[in-house]
Amino acid sequence: MKHLKRTALLSFFALILATASFAEVKLPAIVSSNMVLQRNTTITLWGWANAKEEITIKASWLNEEIKATADKEGNWKVEAKTTNTKEPQTITIKSDESNILLENVLLGEVWLCSGQSNMEMKLSGNPGQPIIGSLDAIANANNKNLRIFTVEKLGSLTPEDTIGAHRKWQSVNPENVNEFSAIAYFFGQQLQEILDVPVGMIHSSWGGSLVEAWMSKEALSPIQPGNLDSVDLERGNRFPEVLFNAMINPLIPYTIKGTLWYQGESNRETPNEYMKLFPAMVKDWRTRWGIGDFPFYYVQIAPFWYNEDDFSYPWNSAFIRESQLKCLDLIPNSGMAVTLDIGEQYCIHPPKKKEVADRLLYIALNQTYGIESINYSGPVHDSTSISSDRVTIFFKHVEKGLYNIEGFGKEIKGFEIAGEDKVFYPATAKIFGRSKVLVKSDQVKEPVAVRYAWSNWVEGTLFNGSLLPASSFRTDIWEDATRLKKEKIRKRKERSTRLGMF
Repeated sequence: MKHLKRTALLSFFALILATASFAEVKLPAIVSSNMVLQRNTTITLWGWANAKEEITIKASWLNEEIKATADKEGNWKVEAKTTNTKEPQTITIKSDESNILLENVLLGEVWLCSGQSNMEMKLSGNPGQPIIGSLDAIANANNKNLRIFTVEKLGSLTPEDTIGAHRKWQSVNPENVNEFSAIAYFFGQQLQEILDVPVGMIHSSWGGSLVEAWMSKEALSPIQPGNLDSVDLERGNRFPEVLFNAMINPLIPYTIKGTLWYQGESNRETPNEYMKLFPAMVKDWRTRWGIGDFPFYYVQIAPFWYNEDDFSYPWNSAFIRESQLKCLDLIPNSGMAVTLDIGEQYCIHPPKKKEVADRLLYIALNQTYGIESINYSGPVHDSTSISSDRVTIFFKHVEKGLYNIEGFGKEIKGFEIAGEDKVFYPATAKIFGRSKVLVKSDQVKEPVAVRYAWSNWVEGTLFNGSLLPASSFRTDIWEDATRLKKEKIRKRKERSTRLGMF
């Protein structure tokens, strides 16, 4: 009998504690002390409470309190205007059961960084895969005006309201920045110094992830209906929707300035599908955030060996690089950082992450922050002219001319040319008239198509005067083209040499 009374008493107290806990106002993990809120705009604060509970919010930069009432499910949400102040602020959130104080809140620029392993790669590098400049960056990482927040890797079968495991908002220092995304840190650190305002970087990535994993069910199903019956959440990066559900949806509607994205290696074998999936994902994210077409800047995947001799569609990664290039026209307010010159032949995680961040930064400074003197794009193929046995390629974004990284007056590596037979031969290519490239081959008397850097592994050599590289590109739309085999090339050169053609 005593045991039964004790059990009943414990159950009663547990019920009282559970009721009290539920009555407290709860906030999403990303809304906390030390956070950075987007400046000079209307931001959203939200959380949970008892149904119909009255909530009062006082922000130190505002003269008036904000009132909110939780709906019948206990959800509440308010909007607040932010200013341009650089001083630390406080937010007080009160109800009958709660008195929450958020301290050391900054108003600044907030960027979300997402994608797969090249975005996830931490500043300290991977075993045997270093980040160039990381030690210096870590040693000097003391900045109270640069804050970082990390969503840990987690999948879910349904959209989550709250973030699971995470690393909370904190000012960067040598103790915490070494585990943070290298690209996100390099971008944020420079943006903070250049604009001289607080910056918040939110990181949510998972190595090896498909773009489908970052898409909501509503965005994905019209393109590629998914089946989540046999999902292994330990491998959530390989399944549709589950990373959006657990790692993106809980961040919405935290107001951001823009997004940085580095992903595509895992979709390398489906380039045509990627051109549908990626723009659909961006459109859906923007719709859900409800703050318009915010900047979406992404990285074109870097060259990597994969299978060096494979020229065919879709195994040649030049096709996915082309898809990413075409997405610039499919995604409003977007920009792409080209990495054709900074890949690593036998490592899919190139060490030059600061160069990647720099190129994303140039896009943001020009396109988002209006610093027009900073060029943000390498040469982009504009048009083609064929005359007799040679092809002239015209480019955009060459106000300062074209530049061959191999040296002035030298041939540009990586150009190929083909006739109606769709067989590509190595071509000689030189800069002509500062802004054009002249391409020809003695093996192709009547050319119809040109390709540049059309291989898995390649080292880009064509730049503009701002030392930004051109993307790989082609003037054809063939999926069944071939390349003259290396042995045949060698024999043709030997024969041509004997005939005095070289």
